[in-house]
Amino acid sequence: MSGEQKAEAKGEQVKGKIKETAGRLTDNERLTAEGRAEQAAGDAREAKEKVKDVFKR
Repeated sequence: MSGEQKAEAKGEQVKGKIKETAGRLTDNERLTAEGRAEQAAGDAREAKEKVKDVFKR
């Protein structure tokens, strides 16, 4: 996994977690859902990069 792609994936996951937490604290369902979606996108990006690494070997 390239360092840049890994950092982007982790950043997306962290940003999503912060949004989700903020949404829960303020009872904002839209913000909570956006946070979950960003986390899922980060997870998907990370999984894609891991698959790429497997096939590079």
